[in-house]
Amino acid sequence: MASTALKKSYKCVQSLQQLYTGGPYAVASDNSFLVCACNDTIKIVDLSNASIKSTIEGDSEPVTALALSPNNNFLFSASHSRQIRVWDLSTLKCLRSWKGHEGPVMGMACDASGGLLATAGADRKVLVWDVDGGFCTHYFKGHKGVVTSIMFHPDPNRLLLFSGGDDASIRVWDLTRKKCLSTLEKHQSAITSMAISEDGWTLLSAGRDKVVNLWNLHDYGCMTTIPMFESLEALCIIGPESPFAACLASLTHPQTKKRNNVPSINFITVGERGLVRMWSSDRALCLFEQKSSDISVSSDSEDSKRGFTSAMILPASQELLCVTADQQFFLYYPEEFEGSLNVVLRKRFVGYNEEIADMKFLGDEEQFLAVSTSVEQVRVYDLTSMSCSYVLAGHTDVILCLDTCVSSSGRTLIVTGSKDNSVRLWDCQSKACVGVGIGHMGAVGAVALSKKQRNFFVSGSSDRTLKVWHFDGVSDNNEEVLTLKAKAVVAAHDKDINSLAVAPNDSLVCSGSQDRTACIWRLPDLVSVVTLKGHKRGIWSVEFSPVDHCVITASGDKTIKIWAISDGSCLKTFEGHTSSVLRATFLTRGTQFISCGADGLVKLWTVKTNECIATYDQHEDKIWALAVGKKTEMLATGGGDAVINLWHDSTASDKEEAFRKEEEGVLRGQELENALIDAEYTRAIQIAFELHRPHKLLELFGDLCRKSDAQDQIGKAVKALAKEERRLLFEYVLDWNTKPKFCHIAQYILFRAFSVLSPAEILEIKGIGELLEGLISYSQRHFIRVDRLERSTFMLDYTLIGMSVIEPEGNEGRSEDKDARLSIGLAGEQLIEFDSMEQEQQHKEMKEKKSSKKRKNKSRDATSKKVKGLTDT
Repeated sequence: MASTALKKSYKCVQSLQQLYTGGPYAVASDNSFLVCACNDTIKIVDLSNASIKSTIEGDSEPVTALALSPNNNFLFSASHSRQIRVWDLSTLKCLRSWKGHEGPVMGMACDASGGLLATAGADRKVLVWDVDGGFCTHYFKGHKGVVTSIMFHPDPNRLLLFSGGDDASIRVWDLTRKKCLSTLEKHQSAITSMAISEDGWTLLSAGRDKVVNLWNLHDYGCMTTIPMFESLEALCIIGPESPFAACLASLTHPQTKKRNNVPSINFITVGERGLVRMWSSDRALCLFEQKSSDISVSSDSEDSKRGFTSAMILPASQELLCVTADQQFFLYYPEEFEGSLNVVLRKRFVGYNEEIADMKFLGDEEQFLAVSTSVEQVRVYDLTSMSCSYVLAGHTDVILCLDTCVSSSGRTLIVTGSKDNSVRLWDCQSKACVGVGIGHMGAVGAVALSKKQRNFFVSGSSDRTLKVWHFDGVSDNNEEVLTLKAKAVVAAHDKDINSLAVAPNDSLVCSGSQDRTACIWRLPDLVSVVTLKGHKRGIWSVEFSPVDHCVITASGDKTIKIWAISDGSCLKTFEGHTSSVLRATFLTRGTQFISCGADGLVKLWTVKTNECIATYDQHEDKIWALAVGKKTEMLATGGGDAVINLWHDSTASDKEEAFRKEEEGVLRGQELENALIDAEYTRAIQIAFELHRPHKLLELFGDLCRKSDAQDQIGKAVKALAKEERRLLFEYVLDWNTKPKFCHIAQYILFRAFSVLSPAEILEIKGIGELLEGLISYSQRHFIRVDRLERSTFMLDYTLIGMSVIEPEGNEGRSEDKDARLSIGLAGEQLIEFDSMEQEQQHKEMKEKKSSKKRKNKSRDATSKKVKGLTDT
């Protein structure tokens, strides 16, 4: 039985964010990370789990080119602003930047030493830069179109640069003599990829003219042309140490005639068909071709065909990395089985999910997450690696909703509803569609699977109808897709149906609609039971309580309501969201629920107290999807910002952490008291800083100020502080300096701090400028106050001297005392004169006030006499 302990907090443990929107990318030489363009930013992604390690903010212009230095320490980037930047990846700071091209930079390459950077531009120019100096070393012109690809010769002793453009030509540049050695013209379309053989004397080039050309780098002649029968986007040479070469060597190939003047080079090509193919150059033969593409397409139309846009063999693992037109990364590895070769899709990273519409956990162990986005496929993610495990393709339009369950036979099933007006049933084991339901006249916006029998599901559509579909006839070994039939249909609402929920015992189904009502229907015949009325806007989510006879609804009127099923009365109303509430689901056996809305907030509520006990802000847009694990009660949220967040219950861990901190605080507090008893003030101050106890620090410094060796003790304590602790000290001193009661302690600490710390150490303190401004303003007030008090003592001195209470003794210093008495006397006379002048001024003001009062009284008397005379007449 599940624990009924209330949850108090959740923690976001994993996040799947958009990391690639198409365009340039680069992989580290040790395969540890991937650098890719995401709109106007650069994302550094961990290749093991697709997590974003860091983000480099750009200049608000899309990134057009990226390159990594051979040691992976520096990143080179360029954008539409034509600015070329060098980034230090350890600090993520821009070391230098410059402009050189008159158009966007379309390609970059760094030489083997890391000292030279070559850039290809849309202005038809090729430039070479000194990385350390940031100046141009070579300026090449000659291309008649945009230069799209650029590459250094891999041999550092051969200073050659190769550039290809959309003018269908390749140019070879000699960096030593600074001239073009040769122009290779054999292609009929834009050059998309180039590669050099292991011996360094053969250049392979691919283009959209559906051929691969081999060039001899001795005389720059074309040795052969191999037809590819598809537009190519990338070409990779298979090295002798590659696992692809080992698998190819063990296969038997058809006997074909070899060409004597063509070297034997094996290479991989990818292109518009979305297939990985391997070729032999000397026989012009395709050695291997994938049977089917791993890229899912919605239909057979030309517009829907999405192929590969780029590919490369990873330096460390020798895996094949392919990039698709819909911003996905595929990692392939070769496998040999019973004499045949196959490339296995080991990982799939989705770079951009677009808007997330719905999601649910899969299976009993809940290790997978099914996600529907603004595409025609369901993407199933492995939560351990956060990679896309597989894709379910079959719908011809965007999928709007989905639900999952484990059938009585142990099969994991997914049901989906789409804008193509159909519902589909999927088997996760075979990764295929096993049933299709056609009959709705509008987009299917809600589906709900049976909770108990698990042999039917309910669908709701924008045609305002509900349908019940049974799938008893779907067997485990069905090879053909079964056509599902609707067992019951009802016109349920006046507007679109947004949400559905089936009761835990399969006896009822609840529907929420845009017509501001929720209706409860008896299954299997869809007989109306009760209508829930009370919301002022459309209802986006409905859910049955797992234990009570009630339903929870979330609405566009910013409220959440709980209703009694028996009479349709509203039991509770919850307010707290600042925008439409889009999802609400029960937790903790119905005693709590979680909600999310268009305000991007996730809220945790307790039903009994009507209290929102936690609010989380991890999304930047509407949260459309909310999934709750039945076993672990783990949460998954996703929405318009294309981000998927995973949340774990952290109540127990937070409680343990709080207890541990409290226990540690008690122990450290005892250490502080022991240090005070032993008169180890430096150690006591250090512990007080660690425990963040400013009041105790004030007491410590106050006690130290009263000691004879206060200067040494305070100076030693300040010198022993770390940078962060010094910043805290200045913050505390700023606070103490605002109070006249403690300002003398603050001033003494400041005096010792400026004495023992050098100007460089003070400037290293974060935010020191603002802190000093605050200190100066209050210090000036204190000095003015002290100066005023000092001047007020002059009258006392004058009085005491005049009364002969203060009298100099001896002959020594008589002249000085006389001068002092004279100055004090003069000061006293000035004060007396000032007082007399002030009294005279007050006397004059009193006289003026009296005369003005007399004039006012006379005028009043005259006025009253006139009024009296008028009344008598």
